Amino acid sequence: MGAEHAIDLEQSLVVTPLEPTLGAEISGVDLSRPLTAAQRDQVHALLLKHKVIFFRDQHITSAQQVAFARQFGELYVHPTTEKQDATLPEAHLIQAEDARLSYGDARKGRWHTDTSWMLKPTFGAVLRAVSLPAVGGDTLWADSGLVYRGLPAEVRERIDNAFVTHNFKSSLDRVGYPYPILAHPLVRTHPETGEDALFINFSMSPQIIGWSPEDSQALVALLLREYSNPEYHVRFKWTEGAIAFWDNRALLHYPVYNYGDFPRVMERVLIADDDIPHRVRR
Repeated sequence: MGAEHAIDLEQSLVVTPLEPTLGAEISGVDLSRPLTAAQRDQVHALLLKHKVIFFRDQHITSAQQVAFARQFGELYVHPTTEKQDATLPEAHLIQAEDARLSYGDARKGRWHTDTSWMLKPTFGAVLRAVSLPAVGGDTLWADSGLVYRGLPAEVRERIDNAFVTHNFKSSLDRVGYPYPILAHPLVRTHPETGEDALFINFSMSPQIIGWSPEDSQALVALLLREYSNPEYHVRFKWTEGAIAFWDNRALLHYPVYNYGDFPRVMERVLIADDDIPHRVRR
């Protein structure tokens, strides 16, 4: 009876793609309850295929959000973010005021990926809406593989073996968390899908190792323009009970600040890297 029930639950999942290469809404599952093994595998496969997946009308608690994320790997406790519940350190609050301070001048780019400053960045994130404005506050995701493939061939050849810095040191220093400034390959091969994709964080003062400041700045500006191309995007309008689950290895995301002083609050749980090494494209 248990196996039949699991099959029925798996077949009840409804997948609605949002864009050709990324984004899908998933229904027919209750995230307040543990997934079956079949559901877990199917959700993981959908994440790899669509890169970011969304669940609506999931009015879950922080503990249930943490439990859902833990089914996909070990969780990561971020050192600089506020926790809503001290007993759940894996759940991090993302608040409008803090985010504005973190990202600074919007012209420098809010396109980013979580914890890219780490030697092993987190692979996934589960984000839950806590307090939403009546209008505005969307989030965009951009397909890093599609951006890479859209670059001119001569640019791809120049950057295939380049390394780029991810500098989060000032924020880490403020909380007394010692960590060096690292550089990651600018183009990495996804360890599960085999797709080549860019890996850059525009909120962390990226610089290309070994390039002149002028050449580095020119390339970063070019890549930022490419990421701003709407053909590479999916845009999600948050609603009460909405959950987003995305693959940090495959895309960047961008929070839209167009809602004034409303105290927009989200809660995020990060899933640690599974120790599958990223490969530099050769």
